[in-house]
Amino acid sequence: MAADYKGDFQELVDEISELLGVPATLENRDFELIAFGAYDSEGDLDPSALDPVRTRSILTRRSTTAVRTWFEGFGITRATGPVRIPPTPEAGVYRGRICLPVRHRGVVLGYVWLLESEPGPTDAQLTAAMEVTVRIGALLADEAQHGADLSRELRAVLTAERGWQGDMAVAALRTALGPRGDGPHAVVCVAPWPSADPDDAPSARTVPHTTALCTVPWGTSAQSLALLVRLRSPEARTPALTAAQRLLGESEAGAGAGAAGAGAGVARAAGVGEPRTDLADLPAAWQEASASARAALAEPALGPIAHWSAIGPYRLLTALPADTAHDPAVRPLLSPAHRDLARTAETYLDCAGQAGRTAAALGIHRQTLYYRLSRVEQLTGLDLDDGEDRLLLHMALKGARL
Repeated sequence: MAADYKGDFQELVDEISELLGVPATLENRDFELIAFGAYDSEGDLDPSALDPVRTRSILTRRSTTAVRTWFEGFGITRATGPVRIPPTPEAGVYRGRICLPVRHRGVVLGYVWLLESEPGPTDAQLTAAMEVTVRIGALLADEAQHGADLSRELRAVLTAERGWQGDMAVAALRTALGPRGDGPHAVVCVAPWPSADPDDAPSARTVPHTTALCTVPWGTSAQSLALLVRLRSPEARTPALTAAQRLLGESEAGAGAGAAGAGAGVARAAGVGEPRTDLADLPAAWQEASASARAALAEPALGPIAHWSAIGPYRLLTALPADTAHDPAVRPLLSPAHRDLARTAETYLDCAGQAGRTAAALGIHRQTLYYRLSRVEQLTGLDLDDGEDRLLLHMALKGARL
């Protein structure tokens, strides 16, 4: 039976809030919000009592890298007991904090945050609250193990060979998901992903609508991130888009934790496969998602999130061997010295051979266009008045982007 930890975490956070008489917030070690409890006493629910840091954490379910670094400077990653953090208005922290580190077997897995108040919790109350954090730590460790199991099972389904190995992988994933394995799902590919280390991947709980995720090899040396997103219906694909946007937004802003915030500036895209209702069809959905991400990286106009149904000729081109673009006739045109000629030829073919549209798209005179096209024919030996030669050139130029 698949586990659902959300309610358990909320109960434990509410228990701490009631025990101490102050609002409590639980975040994992990457400062991603897990649960928060608002203690119902005068002033605690007044929005003016919140500072920008806590408000942002609750609304966006995460804190920025700068906030994380600032709080970690108080030694919370090493602490075994409550840590008091004074108010610092210039950092957006208008109220002091008490941080209760959440540990399991000596490893910090998260933090419970308390807003300081008068007279504040007693030492005895804080000791009792720390005992609750022990239970939270055990639950976080169990959830992490369950997430690792789901990652392993999903990766096995997406990479297993067809036949009995694939059938066994699907059966194992179906068992691990339990009821969450029923209904339509979409597979999302985010690539490239900077690390194959599971500890560098986000938790499925922190990515909207995501049931499971794992890293999958991307090419010969890189990695991609695969997401299994549950849909309400095959037509309602917004959850897949939302999950992809979250991960791409974090990587672009460099604000996320772990790998999601690493490698900012590296071109990254996402692809979404067609929805499937049978887990046995996930490998095909992954191929579509992966191909769509490749297409978005190759053709920015398709991205940053490309759907399989919208990538046009790349549905065929991504299925071809990697060296297909290196056709002997077209190879001379693909050298850096002839970049403008290649762009001219591709634009001309994109415009269905219409000289006026092509010249306007490139911002050049028609005579310049005709000269460049004659140079393309000289370099390749292809006749741009011949339909098959045009097809070969167009495919090779598109394929070279991949």
